[in-house]
This record gives sequence, C-alpha cells and structure tokens, in this order.
Amino acid sequence: MTSLTIRGIDDTLKRALRIRAAENGQSMEEEVRQILRTALGVPSPQEVKDRQLQKLEALARDRRR
Repeated sequence: MTSLTIRGIDDTLKRALRIRAAENGQSMEEEVRQILRTALGVPSPQEVKDRQLQKLEALARDRRR
C-alpha cells in the first residue's frame, strides 16, 4: 500500500473531517479513504470480497438444484 500526503488543508476542513470520521466511528485516514472511494466509484477491499462471496454462494446454490 502506498502513502499520500496532502498539504495545505485548512483548519476548518480538518475539523470537519475529524467530526465526520468520529460520527462514522473511524479514523480520519479511513474516512478520507472512504470519501475517495465514493468519489471515484472504487469499491473497498471488503466490498470486493463480499461480492466474490456472493458469487460463490450463488454458484453453490445453482449446483444444488
């Protein structure tokens, strides 16, 4: 995994991010990752795993029929 440094974030934006992260029960870093995923339409690693599991479950159900 890679790191990203964002400079020049004003105090108001940082405060809003901190509050939003707290409301969602996660760190500011995770909140930023989620915001970026949503903005770019990229699923989280957990969403990818969940979709794969759903496909496997559907295949298993079809085979039992």
